[in-house]
Amino acid sequence: MVKKKVLITGGSGYLGARLSLHLANEGYAVTALCHSKTPLDQSWVSKIDKVVVGDVKDEKFLIDLAKYKYDILVHLVSLDHHKSNGLPSKVSSVNITPVWTLLDIFSKQGLGKFIYLSTAQVYGNLQVDEITENRKLNPQNAYGLTHQVSELFCEFYNSTTTVECRSIRLSNSYGAPILQENNCWWLVINDLCRMAYTQKKIILQSDGSPLRDFIHGWDVCSGIQTILETSELHTTYNLSSGKTYSIMDIAHEIKKVYKKRYDYELSITAQKQSNNIQMHKYRIDNSLIRSIGFETKWNLKTGINDFFHFLENNNI
Repeated sequence: MVKKKVLITGGSGYLGARLSLHLANEGYAVTALCHSKTPLDQSWVSKIDKVVVGDVKDEKFLIDLAKYKYDILVHLVSLDHHKSNGLPSKVSSVNITPVWTLLDIFSKQGLGKFIYLSTAQVYGNLQVDEITENRKLNPQNAYGLTHQVSELFCEFYNSTTTVECRSIRLSNSYGAPILQENNCWWLVINDLCRMAYTQKKIILQSDGSPLRDFIHGWDVCSGIQTILETSELHTTYNLSSGKTYSIMDIAHEIKKVYKKRYDYELSITAQKQSNNIQMHKYRIDNSLIRSIGFETKWNLKTGINDFFHFLENNNI
C-alpha cells in the first residue's frame, strides 16, 4: 500500500512535532517543514520521511516543494495571540498570506486535502451555552481576526478548485513537548504543572475564574487525523474536549494529582481572591467531529500525570 504524502508546515513546532510523529506512526509519509533548523532529536527525525528547512513566506521555495506532489497539506504556522497584536504588515505576512500562497501553489500540483488549523477565538467572547460551528463569528482580537480571514481563503479554494479544504477551530491544547526546543510554557496547564513541580506551589495570574476548554495534544492529533481521513463534506470543525473548566478547577486538579503522586499538599494562591468563581457558561460543542468517529482519550488526570512524568524524566 502506497503511503499518502503529508506536508506539515510548522512541523517541528509544539503541535507540529507531535502531529508529525503521530501521522508517521500511523503510516503516512510525513514531510515536516521546519522554519529555522532541523531538530536535534535524532529519534524524532528518524521517524519522519523528510525534514526540510524553509520559510512559508518564500514563494520560490514553496513552488519547488510542491513538485513533490503531496496528497495532504496541514498548515500549522501562525503567530500566537500575543505576537498577533503587532504591525499588521508583519502579522498578515505570517498569519494570512501564506495560507493564500500555499493554496494557490499546491492546488496547481494536484493537492488532495488542505487542513488549516484555525482557533476557537474566531467566535469572540464565549458566553453562551453551546458554541457550534454555525455560530456567527465575532473575533475580538487580531489573532482571531486573521484566522477568520484565512478560513475565507479555505472556503474559496474549496469551492473553486478540486482541493478539499477543512478548517479546524481548536480550543486550548496542552501536554508535554515532544522536542526539547519546543516553547510551550505559556500554555496554562503546562505552566502550572511546571510551577507545581519546581516550586511546590501554584500561583495564579488571575482570580481563577476564566473559563477554558482544554484538550490534550494527542487528542488534537487524533482529531486532525479523523478529519483528514473522513469522506464527509463538512468544511469546518470544532476540535475540543467539550468540557469547560475554570483556571481554579485546573489548579485544584493539579493539586490532587500532585498530592497522590508526591504525598505533598500544594498551596494555591490567586492574584485576587474571589468568592464568585464563574459557573460553566459555555461549551465548545464537538458533536460534529464526534459524528465522523473522533473521541477524546485523554482526561485531565491522565494528561497532568503524563506531564509530571515528563518533568521527572527531563530534570526540569
